[in-house]
Order: sequence, then C-alpha cells, then structure tokens
Amino acid sequence: MLSKETLESYRRMTPGERLALTFKMIQENTPYLLAGRSDVVDRRFELLRRENDRRNERILTALAAMRTRSATAHD
Repeated sequence: MLSKETLESYRRMTPGERLALTFKMIQENTPYLLAGRSDVVDRRFELLRRENDRRNERILTALAAMRTRSATAHD
C-alpha cells in the first residue's frame, strides 16, 4: 500500500508526468522481468497475466454493479 504522501504526490502529477513515470518504471524493471531461464520468465509473465485478468475482472464487476444500481435508481 502506498503512503498518503505518495498518493497525494501522484494525484498532483499531470497525465504526462504519470505517463513518463510509468515508462521510467517499465524501463528500470524490464531487465528483472527478463532475467533467468526461459521457463522462469514464462511463469513470471503468466503470473502477471493472471493478476491483470483478476484485476480487470474486479473492475468490470464493479462497473456492472454501478450500472445496475444506476438503472435501478432511475426507475
């Protein structure tokens, strides 16, 4: 979990600054993601895919619930 100070600093950034930070983090971390035997790298990326899929599913579930609540409130 990020500290309140870190979150506030992130919120004050412009979209361009956040994008630049994202690219910097990708560039710095790519060597670590690709380090090791090919089967280790494959497992590492499979884990990332599963985590991303779970996060995306939770987001879509929350959006669907909001849409349902919104539709119910307008009826």
